[in-house]
Amino acid sequence: MLASLAGTVVAGFAGGCTVSGPPPAPVAPSDTGAVTGASTGKRDDTPVRRLGQERRRRFSSTDRTLVMQILAHPDDDLFFMNPDVVRTLASGVPVVSVYLTDGGSFGVNSSPELPAPPPDIPRYVSSRQQGLRQAYAEMVGAPLFGGWERTAVPLPGGRRAEVNRLEHDGRRVELVFLNLRMHAEDLGRPVNMAHLWATAGVSLPTQPGIGSPVPERFSYTRPELVDALVALLRRYRPTLIRTLDPDPDAQVHDRRHPRGSDQAGYSDHPDHTAAALFTWRALAAWADGAARGTGVPAFQTETYRGYYNQRWPHNLSPETVALKTRYLNAYGGAPSWRCGNTAGCGDYSIGGDQVLKSKKGWVRSTHRRYPNAGPQAVAGADGSLTVYGVLGTRLARWTVGPSGKAGTPEDLGGGPLAPSISVVKAPDGRLMVFALRFSRLEGAVEHNVREIVMLRQRTPGGAFEAGWTGLGNPEVQPRRSRLTGPPTAVVGSDGRVHVFVRNGDRGISTRVLDTAGDSWSPAWRTLPGGRVQEGLAAAVDGQGLIHLFATSNTWMEHWVQRSPSGDLGRGSRRFVARPGDAPAAVTSPDGAVLLGYRPATSDRVMIERLAADRPKRWTTVANTPVSGYGRVTLVGGRRGDADGLLVAVPAAAGEELVYDIARGGVTGARFRQALGTVGSPAAVTAPDGASAVVAVGLDARPFVTRLEDVRAS
Repeated sequence: MLASLAGTVVAGFAGGCTVSGPPPAPVAPSDTGAVTGASTGKRDDTPVRRLGQERRRRFSSTDRTLVMQILAHPDDDLFFMNPDVVRTLASGVPVVSVYLTDGGSFGVNSSPELPAPPPDIPRYVSSRQQGLRQAYAEMVGAPLFGGWERTAVPLPGGRRAEVNRLEHDGRRVELVFLNLRMHAEDLGRPVNMAHLWATAGVSLPTQPGIGSPVPERFSYTRPELVDALVALLRRYRPTLIRTLDPDPDAQVHDRRHPRGSDQAGYSDHPDHTAAALFTWRALAAWADGAARGTGVPAFQTETYRGYYNQRWPHNLSPETVALKTRYLNAYGGAPSWRCGNTAGCGDYSIGGDQVLKSKKGWVRSTHRRYPNAGPQAVAGADGSLTVYGVLGTRLARWTVGPSGKAGTPEDLGGGPLAPSISVVKAPDGRLMVFALRFSRLEGAVEHNVREIVMLRQRTPGGAFEAGWTGLGNPEVQPRRSRLTGPPTAVVGSDGRVHVFVRNGDRGISTRVLDTAGDSWSPAWRTLPGGRVQEGLAAAVDGQGLIHLFATSNTWMEHWVQRSPSGDLGRGSRRFVARPGDAPAAVTSPDGAVLLGYRPATSDRVMIERLAADRPKRWTTVANTPVSGYGRVTLVGGRRGDADGLLVAVPAAAGEELVYDIARGGVTGARFRQALGTVGSPAAVTAPDGASAVVAVGLDARPFVTRLEDVRAS
């Protein structure tokens, strides 16, 4: 049976500042410098290059668990991050939500049943903030009205922000309002958050709501807003920061896909993108500045899609949609409510189940920008277990000792990194870690660049190289480079290492390292077909062929090698269920490939089997309810049919983490994690056949669960 490794011996797995002036470019510590890349505008011509050596630092200790959410508007957390928010609060972990803009829009608080009132931005700002207090009171189980303490927090430059605090039944939430105007003018020109990020010298004023304890008006330039966010990060020292999508998908706006509030050419509101970029810039500044003094702060990141949700399959079950709707209804309120706020009792266009009637369907999905985010685990030949993850935007490594407890994290640098990494072992025994790096993170288009990077061990089981290697990006134009997703790597049966990424056209690009480990293919190559969501899965079958999977809008896309030394081509699409989220793939002991995913609008898990000797023969081995949403993890080393399957899912508060699935149904939960986890769990199988599941909690510490081996009778 399972046992948590906290304080338990595991058989088979023995020893896991404010910135002043304009932010520097590039953002990273002095390790790598900016991406130079090619400037031809073509794809596939960025050379492999060694990045500079960097100084490794220590991670600071974590003495409390706290989640901070940095958002553009009131309601972004309710639409795009729930149910994670309410489940975090249910676990007893405090939540601090920071809202950058006032949410005042043009000041019209329209109710579906009443004529539109005249514009009044201060009243609308106050009413939306009251709606947030109602929603969070509902989430912590407090009375809907009252009970909040409203004060102010000092910020750099003599500024202040309003803070609303509520404690109830051991649960605590704080709402921080910076109140930057959504629409304003500066030097006679219109400005908003996107202008503030992209244009040097622009400033954006604030707009307090009626009754605010911070009645003064301030203004912010780009570096001053970064200063303010760093000050809040230093004040609260969160162990997890949630924010919105810094790099939304390109989007053609037409009759089928009207623009609405999207930014031109992209699938999200411009404020969402700017808020996320400001957040990542502040995280990089906080991590780098703190590292020079008290050490790298030990925090994780989680990034959520915004308007993307309306254009891809909905990924939440009806029960979860109802849960999100409950809190959005509390936020929306109604003009007839007696909340005690003279300016209004919510954002009236939202309440009364209006979100269920919306064709945009934002309430019906919660998609992550990096669905493969989470730890990666490697089992040593001696039974040791090593865990890799992103901490403080840098690569961290934990060693799991004989007690089963992960040790102090070791800094391997590379930041700022997206929270999704891929770890493989090359034929020579050296580990290779692949990641997506924010190589430049500044306002102008040419100063926002992303790059695929790699870190490799010098010797098998030994230390890692001092510097990272840059593999470039299939999209070399700076703005296009931001559309590329994090890498998924796999070692083929011929010893070559294949790296796959989702490119700017929503297709798949790949680069390959030769068997000697010395030379990369000279260019990124695009696989045929595509139009897929983020989140790739790869496995090698019993015939030595690499299989790659990704979810499209209507089916599961599949690529496969024709021979162990060949390139990947189109495989057999799977139409049995419309997928709602990223897939997971693992090789069964008989050489078949098992593919797991959640169908759209469902809490079920679908598991399919693709025979190794008949690459177009698919069978469904499980289609069963498993609570939750998002990407699942299949545990390897099991039987090829349903009787031996184990499935790991991200743990919400009090929910099971690992499930047995037999004869098409769930036969039992193997573990309960009360705190909640971040990202997808990782599964690892030791040489002796023992398996374990690794997850990282909201406290930024990994925990390991050993699984009893399931063998064929």
